Amino acid sequence: MNFSTPITIALSKGRIFRDTLPLLERAGITPAEDADKTRKLILDTNHDNVKLVLIRATDVPTYVQWGAADFGVTGKDVLTEHGGEGLYEPLDLQIAKCQMWVAGFPDADLSLRRLRVATKYVRAARAYFAARGQQVEIIKLYGSMELAPIVGLSDIIVDLVESGNTLKANGLVPLEYMHDISSRLVVNKASWKMKHADCSVLVDRLREAVEGEK
Repeated sequence: MNFSTPITIALSKGRIFRDTLPLLERAGITPAEDADKTRKLILDTNHDNVKLVLIRATDVPTYVQWGAADFGVTGKDVLTEHGGEGLYEPLDLQIAKCQMWVAGFPDADLSLRRLRVATKYVRAARAYFAARGQQVEIIKLYGSMELAPIVGLSDIIVDLVESGNTLKANGLVPLEYMHDISSRLVVNKASWKMKHADCSVLVDRLREAVEGEK
């Protein structure tokens, strides 16, 4: 597989990067060096026209939206908060899976007329409670969600849950399941039009890689 136009793929270090590498390899793309052993933010690959850009997970949709990257891989949670402007989302990569939950103390009353909800997933939380016909006060935090109910900042939290161990360690429990989260492939809308042949090939190869993992 050769690419006739330059292709840049935005990834974030950590779990998503580790889970994406096998899919890229099955699609015929491998980085020229180990991302964990370099401070470089742009990695060459086995294709002269394909580069990997390493950025914060929350910045991936922005880089793709503004054309600094043609493709990106990021969680559905991040995409929901970004809003998806300027992006196509052609593929669920089925990696970095977790779930979004409402969580709090076991005796938390979710029927309160005006709940205070601490979360960094503001759009997701607002949409969830709006669908229930319930008004909530959203308190945006960037970390240590579990602390909010403990110190009385909020009644409950909305957060990603994998094992639930952090909740348990702080006396909290999952209360209501919201939805599953996985990482998605996104593509810049202009790139999809201007580099359609190469973009289509990459999407098809990654789709085959995902199907092969099942």
